[in-house]
Amino acid sequence: MFEAIYSSLFGSTTVNTTISLTNSILTIVVSFILGSIISFTYMKTSNKSRGYSQNFSLTLVIVPTVIAIIVLLIGSNVARAFSLAGAFSMIKFRSAPGDPKDISYILFTMAAGLACGVGAFGFAALFTIFLCALMFVLNIVNFGAEKGAQNLLKITIPEDLDYEGVFDSVFSDYATDYQLIKVKTTDLGSLFQLSYMVTIKNKISEKEFLDALRCRNGNLNIILSRYVDKEEY
Repeated sequence: MFEAIYSSLFGSTTVNTTISLTNSILTIVVSFILGSIISFTYMKTSNKSRGYSQNFSLTLVIVPTVIAIIVLLIGSNVARAFSLAGAFSMIKFRSAPGDPKDISYILFTMAAGLACGVGAFGFAALFTIFLCALMFVLNIVNFGAEKGAQNLLKITIPEDLDYEGVFDSVFSDYATDYQLIKVKTTDLGSLFQLSYMVTIKNKISEKEFLDALRCRNGNLNIILSRYVDKEEY
């Protein structure tokens, strides 16, 4: 009975474009499961210090199902494809540019949804499991990680201290690379604030590094930012 009602609502609108209830349910269920697997992989492989977005995780779950339903509805009907394309062209998506890794996950979920939409469930499951396993392996080996992360270092010094080269010996002991990027005065010109881009050596104690700097700047203010925002320059 339900099959007859379903066919009358969705299967008779276009000739040669019938959508069976069983196939529709299977498509939705499989795409949802694959989206959940991809979302779980994203959460487990995200940077632990920065965390991950719950909204983005939920998006990864639902995108494959949405894409699969769209492909399922279009089928081989050209007119229906053009009508959906026209409808989507009226929608404007606005979002801030994200992490390239996040974009790759969006493409990943779209590919899974497309495969489910055309009925290639085995292929969709195969490449989803393979790519998720690959992401776990790359995360475990920390693939592509820098030997040392760049840090923004701001040092306040008195106006009578010659800042040119005063910290070079400290940087040579604790950093692999450093560059003075900005100098500005503060407190009505009584102090200087130096901004450096510094790559600290691995297994170096940050406290020891800062203590060595404090011995040179008279124990004035020092700020070390681990995640550099260009607006902070």
